[in-house]
Amino acid sequence: MKNNTAIHNWLNKKQGITLALYAGIVAFCTYSCMYAFRKPVAAGTFLENEAIWGLQYKTAVVIIQLIGYVVSKFIGIKFIAEMNGTKRAYTLIGLVLFAQLTWLGFALVPQPYNLIFPFLNGLPLGMIWGIVFSYLEGRRFTEFMGLALSASFIFASAFVKDAAKWLMDLGVTEFWMPFATGLLFIIPLVIFALLLNQVPAPTQEDEALKTKRKPMLALERKQFFWHFSLGLTLLIIVYIMLSIYRDFRDNFMAEIFNDLKLDKSTFTNVELWVSVAVLLLLALIVFIRNNKLALQVNLFAVLIGFLVMGIATLGNMQGWLANYWWMFATGFGAYIAYIPFNSILFDRLIAAFKKEGNTGFLIYLADSFGYLGSLLVMFYRNFGQADLSWAVFFAYVSLAFAVLGSFFTISSMVYFQKKE
Repeated sequence: MKNNTAIHNWLNKKQGITLALYAGIVAFCTYSCMYAFRKPVAAGTFLENEAIWGLQYKTAVVIIQLIGYVVSKFIGIKFIAEMNGTKRAYTLIGLVLFAQLTWLGFALVPQPYNLIFPFLNGLPLGMIWGIVFSYLEGRRFTEFMGLALSASFIFASAFVKDAAKWLMDLGVTEFWMPFATGLLFIIPLVIFALLLNQVPAPTQEDEALKTKRKPMLALERKQFFWHFSLGLTLLIIVYIMLSIYRDFRDNFMAEIFNDLKLDKSTFTNVELWVSVAVLLLLALIVFIRNNKLALQVNLFAVLIGFLVMGIATLGNMQGWLANYWWMFATGFGAYIAYIPFNSILFDRLIAAFKKEGNTGFLIYLADSFGYLGSLLVMFYRNFGQADLSWAVFFAYVSLAFAVLGSFFTISSMVYFQKKE
């Protein structure tokens, strides 16, 4: 899609902080709207007393949707890495509209035959992050824009759940609720996607600072991976744990809140303050011009996240940290570790070692295995530890990942510090 609009021409002249503010806000709004097509199911209970294939019906919906999302992430390693700049906005809108139609099928087709539709819903939506971030990477202010985008999956997930709950309070049934939630956000999503498409390409100054970004074909992807094979493997292991943790907490926050006797209406309240705290801290990295130093600071933030998750959980178990603040702390720890992987960490890695390519390849390489790990833990929770409450299982996972995650993060810090 070629740009010759007044907005595009104005942004092309402004660049700098003006462009960063515009792109960050529009990217945040675009991805926030996407959540309305993926996450509303997390707000429902869906035939709470009925089971299918040995699973609660809602758990089956979440797992099947996640399977589609995992498949999408593996496809995205090639699709996002090789994507060029044309027709990105149309592709984004088309993928989301297809996802919306899957919820119509979910509502119309009787159970359990409608379970094919959550799988179809996950397939297109796994591509959206890579498309949106492709407008932001490789720029002087990528950290700022990437963090604004990342704030969307902290805040928007909770906001969408609250919107879905509001629709159900109005009388919308659980099976129509995902489709109805999507209807609220279709027009805003189209508008913000078109506004995002007005963002101009990186300048020569951006390329000098952050390295030129370009599509990566199969041979280039293979060469890049083997050049950093050990370091990337360590990072992928870390990200698998973070994906499992963040996704489990996000999908089953309603159940965890029930176990902890917390009001589900505080979803947004918890996540809003988590997002503010995380973004303020990570935004400081934008002032670090040395890319190798910035990479190490990003990894240190990941380490801090794991430590917070573990210490807060121990505190809750010992009784000196209330349930509400435990959920706040685990959210803070999870997101201050998780967010760098989805935007600024890989962007700095490419810039630090001056390897031409794109961040999308690295994000989707990590994402595919991360969501696969999340899927496997879902099966383990439901078939191996089904008798544990959601809150107790979450606490055990928090402690285990705090220890393992810290070890692998420190190992990656040492690797990239020594890598020439």
